[in-house]
Amino acid sequence: MGTLFQQRLEAAALTTESALERLLSRDPVPGEEARPARLVDAMRYAVLGGGKRLRPFLLIECARLLGAEGRAVVDAAAALECIHAYSLVHDDLPAMDDDDVRRGRPTVHKAFDEATAILAGDALLTIAFDIAASADAAPAVRVELVAALARAAGVGGMAGGQMLDLAEDATWDEAALRAMQAMKTGALFAFAAEAGALFASAPAVERDRMRRFGRHFGAAFQLADDIDDVIRDGAAGRPSLATLLGPEAARAMIGQEADAALALLAPFGERADPLAGAVRFMVASAR
Repeated sequence: MGTLFQQRLEAAALTTESALERLLSRDPVPGEEARPARLVDAMRYAVLGGGKRLRPFLLIECARLLGAEGRAVVDAAAALECIHAYSLVHDDLPAMDDDDVRRGRPTVHKAFDEATAILAGDALLTIAFDIAASADAAPAVRVELVAALARAAGVGGMAGGQMLDLAEDATWDEAALRAMQAMKTGALFAFAAEAGALFASAPAVERDRMRRFGRHFGAAFQLADDIDDVIRDGAAGRPSLATLLGPEAARAMIGQEADAALALLAPFGERADPLAGAVRFMVASAR
């Protein structure tokens, strides 16, 4: 059966996949003229059937922790996964990381073509805001959700972090790497956790608590990913905290980020066990 975390992660993946299947149908919705089949196929290829769905899990579980569940929460998780998938499609392009394979199969620009991949990424980005704005939630919640998602994905979040990461003349020290990764990776995790609080109409103090939890979780996730890259590929590729400081120092940092994340969950007691399990999974995965 696995741990409670694993069970909830699998459940979140299934419900998110089902929502994405529905939302990325070839049938146009009111206000659309048509959905070109090749573009929809490329979008679905990019987002369906792959990945752990950690970001949707975080959103769904943070909402559940604070008392919110239902279709609107799952649709928001699907919107977040569309943003994540768009970033991967564009990252894989020749002008960016120039990758031919992702998750064991050809990247979108290889399976289709470059122009289609660019448009698929564009369409996944924009449909994410359509989904968030159409969620079955109070108007004020939808407005805050769209604004928070835009900031997490945009110039001051993921896209800005990607720009910093591409800089050829950057001087990378620990502070610069932490700042870049907090934008490139951490911002979407922070949004996922904060969005849960938004759906629960939680007070500002709880919304801030969830946002900070998401940032610490995202930092641990990135450190674990960096360590895996070093073990698998050595020091090749762009700088990371694992290449700058070494895997052991990076593992110690994961422990620090995990402790901070768990401290933020402590007031919730056993109700936070699935999220605490996710934090401990990050620590274990870096050993």
